[in-house]
Amino acid sequence: MPPLNPATGEPLGPEALAPIFPMSLIEQEMTMEPWVEIPDDVMRIYKLWRPAPLHRAVALEEELGTPARIYWKNESVSPAGSHKPNTAVAQAYYNKVAGVTRIATETGAGQWGSALSFACCLMGIECMVYMVKVSYQQKPYRRLLMQTWNAECIPSPSDRTAAGRAILEKDPDSPGSL
Repeated sequence: MPPLNPATGEPLGPEALAPIFPMSLIEQEMTMEPWVEIPDDVMRIYKLWRPAPLHRAVALEEELGTPARIYWKNESVSPAGSHKPNTAVAQAYYNKVAGVTRIATETGAGQWGSALSFACCLMGIECMVYMVKVSYQQKPYRRLLMQTWNAECIPSPSDRTAAGRAILEKDPDSPGSL
């Protein structure tokens, strides 16, 4: 299903997404095909941490009183420590193929920012991450991780954007929000 326009609730067409996404990503988002081919360059990167280990959730099985075996996949083994590089690597790849040299994004607690920083570093794309200010202050290791992967990490709100300046004018101590 295509993404919905937040103002109208109607499906977005490719033309609405084209200013911010490469056409290859839009086509992938809009496809009705059950499988999408993963480029070899992306697969090579995934193999750095995949396959992710499976763990059996014995305590959960016991709590539920089920004879079923329940497993969970440990995505924390990725370089960024979450499942988010699974999409960040592909997004950075398709942006690189489209000729994009710089990406800006937002992150709350820093997982998405870390994942995209990692992916952009591998693809040779400049990355700028606006991180919610309270998380920027409380999670210095996530910020350090992004910086290790050559991203610029900026606490948000900041004086770099009109929206940030407006918020800071009203509340100079704003902790930020998504």
